[in-house]
Amino acid sequence: MRNGALGAATAMFTVGTLAAVSGLIKDYPVYGGQAVRYLLAAAILLVVTRLLGLRFVRLTWREFLCLAGLAVLGLVFFNVAVIESTRDSGPALVGTVLGTVPLALALVSGRPAPRLLAGAVVVVAGATLATGLGTGSVSGLLWALGALVGEVSFSLLAIPLLPKLGAIRVSAYSTALAVPMLAVAGVVAEGRSMVRVPTPPEAFGLLYLAIVVTVGAFFLWYTALPRLGPGRAGLFAGLIPVGAIVTGMVLGVATPSGYDLLGAGLVIAGIAAGLTARRPPEVSSPASVSASATGRS
Repeated sequence: MRNGALGAATAMFTVGTLAAVSGLIKDYPVYGGQAVRYLLAAAILLVVTRLLGLRFVRLTWREFLCLAGLAVLGLVFFNVAVIESTRDSGPALVGTVLGTVPLALALVSGRPAPRLLAGAVVVVAGATLATGLGTGSVSGLLWALGALVGEVSFSLLAIPLLPKLGAIRVSAYSTALAVPMLAVAGVVAEGRSMVRVPTPPEAFGLLYLAIVVTVGAFFLWYTALPRLGPGRAGLFAGLIPVGAIVTGMVLGVATPSGYDLLGAGLVIAGIAAGLTARRPPEVSSPASVSASATGRS
């Protein structure tokens, strides 16, 4: 479990670093930038798939629907919802709502142990403090709730696919499917201006998002997910605001407040408590993971 916990922690902390890096591409067309990000990531992942000798796997219709749902909800819709919620109400509201991911995954992972549930509640409280108590409009809240659905789908819809495809192919196939979807959204929202030649800082930001946040974090997360189960793995989503705080402090673009540090401490305490909970039997092995997850898809 240690390797799984380390991978999940690294993945979610890495996702948190995008907050500081996103400032580099704030003037780049939003949907076009996301399409470029996933196109680069898909190309890298497909090359890695070929180098490792992983063959193309034929999916059943049920499995393909899970993969398509993962791309639509977990990648495309998640990004659109975060963008629209942030435009409407600012980043604090969507950050606060996404802080409930650990609790949501604990609740949908079967019958969570009381200690796991308590740990998830502590993580949510810490993430909320670290992110800031968001306020905003009804439409901003609805978009933020949509982002929460996308984030939960990113994990749950991958579980039935991981035993057959593995972390690399799930990451490669889902990012590849997301590219044309984001391109269509970009054409509708931004027209011909959806893609342009990036400036050097923008190019660095897009490469970081593609290589580190997408290729690296996706692989680590999908490797850890079947080992830990969705309930335990979800605890580490609380590290997203912690990653943002640390990155901002290291880059000198933000100084953490007392509430930030208190929230980070609560997140770590909640993860530690949740990981000591007994793992539910339905996710104790890859076979049982596949069986239980198929019922969800």
